[in-house]
Amino acid sequence: MGRMDLTLHSSFLPHTDPEASLAFYRDLLGFEVRLDVGHGLMRWITVGPPNQPDTAVVLHPPGVGNDLTDDERDTLLRLIAKGTYFGVNLATPDLDATFAALEAGGADVVQEPIAQDYGLRDAAVRDPAGNLIRIQELAGGDR
Repeated sequence: MGRMDLTLHSSFLPHTDPEASLAFYRDLLGFEVRLDVGHGLMRWITVGPPNQPDTAVVLHPPGVGNDLTDDERDTLLRLIAKGTYFGVNLATPDLDATFAALEAGGADVVQEPIAQDYGLRDAAVRDPAGNLIRIQELAGGDR
């Protein structure tokens, strides 16, 4: 079999408050809103970086359509709130400036910028649902 031509199209993160998620992803991170479907807590919101029109994050209600029991749904919501179930890694050429903007914007800081033992420098925040958002510094201005 030959090499496949694949790209990353979309990732999914749960939201527990669509308006708070919009404020975080659109207003604080500067992502574009590409699609906003539904109403109330039953909204699917697609956002993405303006410079990556073919890559998106779909913010969705947790556990919808999965036939979860009440106990399973409660467990899922606890894992989301802890930031241990879902997450996404972002990248920036200027981690310090990005982190300063997130901190000034009231983001829930998990980890200030540090150099990791495995060679990356990164920081971490949580979105309004508790999803872990890691921001890695691009080495040498890679984009």
